[in-house]
Amino acid sequence: MLTQTLRKYSNTIMILLPLFSIIAPFTIIYFYQDIAYPPYPIMYSPPESPKYTNTFEVTWKGRTFYLFFLWLFILEIMLGWEELRAIRFKLKSIRTFAIIVALLLPTIYVVIANFYGLNKTIVDLAYQKGMRGSDGLPPPNWMPLSTEYLVFTVLFALIVLVEYGISGLMNYSISITFLGIIGLIYAIDELYPVGRFTPFQSLTYPTTSLAQNILGLLGYPTSLVVMKSNEYGYFPVLLVFDPKNPTKLLANFGIAWPCAGVESLIIYTLTILLFLKKSLIPKLQKIVYFVFGAAITYLINVLRIVSIFLVKINGGDWLLFHNFYGPLYSITWIVSYPLIIMGSKFLWNKVKLLIS
Repeated sequence: MLTQTLRKYSNTIMILLPLFSIIAPFTIIYFYQDIAYPPYPIMYSPPESPKYTNTFEVTWKGRTFYLFFLWLFILEIMLGWEELRAIRFKLKSIRTFAIIVALLLPTIYVVIANFYGLNKTIVDLAYQKGMRGSDGLPPPNWMPLSTEYLVFTVLFALIVLVEYGISGLMNYSISITFLGIIGLIYAIDELYPVGRFTPFQSLTYPTTSLAQNILGLLGYPTSLVVMKSNEYGYFPVLLVFDPKNPTKLLANFGIAWPCAGVESLIIYTLTILLFLKKSLIPKLQKIVYFVFGAAITYLINVLRIVSIFLVKINGGDWLLFHNFYGPLYSITWIVSYPLIIMGSKFLWNKVKLLIS
């Protein structure tokens, strides 16, 4: 009976196996939080004693992005369901054995990294190479996290490759690329903390200037200066003053490229290009969709800077906003935009049928 059931639903089970391979390692790292110190902006001094945080509740230099990866992964399974069902598997075969081994690799990595000292080894090696954390602390505490993202990217791509072949990678290209971009961005920020990566840091100046103009329209006197730090390089510093007392400083922050949302523009560009490539939308419409989405993403980045100042000015938890809600603005838009495009196309086709 069990054998017959397995054979009957073997293809459905095989399609869902990559999803199951994600759940186990994510569950382990959810309950075992191994990374100390949330990432603080450069204008803030971190506490002297270690502080452990739930990294699934932190967007920047956290694991909240795994939840978006899961959402994209499930969406790609749903969109490619019929195509994936057409692939046939033999339960007793070398290929099936290879798939099972590949499915176990993410969990094996998490166990080794968190319980057998791999994460500590990564930190020690980075420290020996002279690296310093972007949070201002001597040890590069976040290197294990960026490594984790990159390893997961490779392992999930391997799972798909073993199960479906090279052509199958296209079915999961958006979610896997999304995961890899996050890991790469984290790694760049560790190798070149805050403002040291000049190609990205140069993009912060127009974004900060626009944020300054919006704060000015809201009635706040502002000043924008460029500071030089031996540790972080050049970066713009935006100062906001009390409208009733222009000499009273209400908030000031140095703006690095992660704070300005450069990473969201990169994520948007690669994610939407992959989506548009897989769609049957006419070329001209693809260009319009891309430009419109890029403009909205850029505007959201500007509003993110404005929001962190308003949160600080009004006595809110600006650090929580910086680490979680701010990046959540743009990422929510990015992962929702493909659905908006599909929904708009569906509605437009309905309208054309009604008109005709």
